[in-house]
Amino acid sequence: MNLQLRYAGVMKDDAPIRRSPVSLAECNLSRSFELIGDRWTLLILRSAQHGLRRFDDFQADLDIPRTVLSARLASLVETGIMDKRAYREVGQRARVEYPLTKMGRALALPFMAMTQWGDKYLGGKKLPLTLRSRTTGGKISVAYVDEKGRAVDMTDIEIVIDPAARRRAAKKRKPRTSA
Repeated sequence: MNLQLRYAGVMKDDAPIRRSPVSLAECNLSRSFELIGDRWTLLILRSAQHGLRRFDDFQADLDIPRTVLSARLASLVETGIMDKRAYREVGQRARVEYPLTKMGRALALPFMAMTQWGDKYLGGKKLPLTLRSRTTGGKISVAYVDEKGRAVDMTDIEIVIDPAARRRAAKKRKPRTSA
């Protein structure tokens, strides 16, 4: 089932969609892409989700140019996804590490959803990691759940667009007429 066909009260299921109902300026998914959407930033965040925090460790893990890594880390700190703090190992000079903030740790869910998608469509039989419950040992999957924690089938999902956002998006698309 394609989610784009399930907008609440907007159109018939067979009507083609000509434009997104929310403008890019108001779309939080678009804003998310702006913050983390380039390849190197995503790979840095992937490594950080696995526990890496130090510049040299990121550089070695990703084989990323140092200037690119420095710029991406600075951006992630500026946006609040990572923090920057000093550490010093015994007998060494002070250095900086980049732990994920609460905002950065919250990316674990969408990253695991992308991993699950990649496992299904790109990995074949190769599954390099599995999510498992520490309590039960059972396999965990990323899924849609309602506010009470019950699993929801994709065929039961509809997207509800704020009417004010829809009006603002439509207003931006109307051509201006000169007086």
